[in-house]
Amino acid sequence: MAKIKHIGIISIDPARLAEFYEQVFDMKVLHRGKTGAVYMTDGYMNIALLPNKAEGKPNGLNHFGIHIDDQQETAGRLDKFGIAPPADRPADRPFAEKRATDPDGNNFDLSVHGFESIEYAAHRKKKQVKKIDA
Repeated sequence: MAKIKHIGIISIDPARLAEFYEQVFDMKVLHRGKTGAVYMTDGYMNIALLPNKAEGKPNGLNHFGIHIDDQQETAGRLDKFGIAPPADRPADRPFAEKRATDPDGNNFDLSVHGFESIEYAAHRKKKQVKKIDA
């Protein structure tokens, strides 16, 4: 069963927002990105606090992430709703492998890897090679 495990929030000041979530809700910082993004967790749900790059996106919810078992199976289910296949995420993104939208255009990330630990695309490729060689 798929589980929502991650949300992305756009902020003018991700570091300030991270301090708020740390002090008010005892959340822990998982990772601080080079762009100023801060990734946090409460032990179950992860939050990506993303810097607003003035690209016309409002502050607030940007996307949510769903931990899934199989990318191809999920793509097939999306196809039944007329949704385009999930797109690859950039290689420098440490969590989700794919992104898609729901029928209303809301972005969501899809990850077989999950959202609990840092793993870039290069690490995932190495794991695949090891599985093939085994």
